[in-house]
Amino acid sequence: MFSDNKKPRTMNETAGQPNRIEKNTRIKGDIISEADFRIDGKLDGNVKTSGKVVIGKDGYIHGKVECVNADIEGNFNGELQVSNLLALKASAVIEGTVTVSKLAVEPGATFNASCSMKGKGGLTSSNQTSSSSGQGQPSQSDKNIKSGSSASNPTTRSEAAKIS
Repeated sequence: MFSDNKKPRTMNETAGQPNRIEKNTRIKGDIISEADFRIDGKLDGNVKTSGKVVIGKDGYIHGKVECVNADIEGNFNGELQVSNLLALKASAVIEGTVTVSKLAVEPGATFNASCSMKGKGGLTSSNQTSSSSGQGQPSQSDKNIKSGSSASNPTTRSEAAKIS
């Protein structure tokens, strides 16, 4: 149990621990890291990480974020580039430009952004979304991509919401 065979800890082992900006903390500037980030305070600047970014319910970022995955409960305004999954919780408010591979939106989230999704083979498709309560409803462009129909096929917003 208390053997001396344990290897000594080095500084490199702690490099992957998550970073946290607590509530009532305001930061102005850029952050570059290889570890995950959780923001419960306010950040006016850019974040670049090879990990995950979590914006808590009281968190706010104004700037550019580049990451692998992101979970957002709070507010974001700026440019968001997520190379894998972006998950928007019901309390999320997103404004700006978003580039993602996968997008998950809970009902109640506000998603007022220009969104580009990476498709198979690195192709991207652009969708302009401007909704005050982005209920996770796909746009006409989303429906056309999923169903393979042409853009000249008129469909109402309510019909598009039925497709999953």
